[in-house]
Amino acid sequence: MSRGLQKFCWIGEYKESLPVPHEFEPMLPLRDNIPSRTFPAINYAMIALCTVCFLAQLAGQGDGRDELIEKYGMIPARIGHPDAEIPIPVERPQWSPGNVLAPGSFVLAEKPPFAPLFTLLTCIFLHGGWGHFLGNMWFLHIFGDNVEDRMGHLGYFVFYLLSGVAASLGHYLAAVNSGIPTIGASGAIAGVMGAYMVLYPRSMVMSLIPLGFMSQIVAIPAPVFLGIWFVIQLLSGTAGSSEGVAWWAHIGGFVFGAAIAFLLKLTGLTNPQMEYRKPYRDPFTRYRVLDR
Repeated sequence: MSRGLQKFCWIGEYKESLPVPHEFEPMLPLRDNIPSRTFPAINYAMIALCTVCFLAQLAGQGDGRDELIEKYGMIPARIGHPDAEIPIPVERPQWSPGNVLAPGSFVLAEKPPFAPLFTLLTCIFLHGGWGHFLGNMWFLHIFGDNVEDRMGHLGYFVFYLLSGVAASLGHYLAAVNSGIPTIGASGAIAGVMGAYMVLYPRSMVMSLIPLGFMSQIVAIPAPVFLGIWFVIQLLSGTAGSSEGVAWWAHIGGFVFGAAIAFLLKLTGLTNPQMEYRKPYRDPFTRYRVLDR
């Protein structure tokens, strides 16, 4: 995790020691078997925008604070009380001329330059560390291009932003009085994953599965891969897990994405589906996998 970041709720990661977000740990997707017919311009634009925002976060942490997170992160208590001063906990030492704040103390969050309601959207472009950022962008790279292919560029752009807002609302409803900033794109990406499961029910995902000191690469049906991921989020959320992960943002985003994709597919408003590539024998994994 980057130096100086304060304690906040990550929509994706909870321990700086993990190379990728914890909720993605059981399986890491490497590729799928669905090629895109069109260049995924919006998907790459979202990755680029998140990258620029993350680099801006890294550049602005000289005093141990991350004002971008304070201003543009979604603080549930601030949504319900937009005029209130919101104290947020300090996780790492902060310093300024004549003043040092130790972990465990509190500071007043910087106010956003607009109504706090808009932070339901702005928070999805910020991240809490390299693992959080890279894990989210990888999942978006794997699943987003195919969803954009079916929805079209403009449709995917609107869908992605609405998925992020729906995810933020899911977390807000689960923690309305929380004073911890919530950031991360994985709520919006969960919406993309939910849509992918509906739009590509016969797709296969080549996945890396950690097995202690060893790993195995296998081809897994997309509904199984994404279904396992969703069940992990649902069990963690209903169990009240407090690992610093906004589980209900993931759940809300996934359900929203799946529902929208189902409605679009039902009404025939999506582009025709791409034909599937035939599987081939991968000599490195000794498993029947599918080329992209």
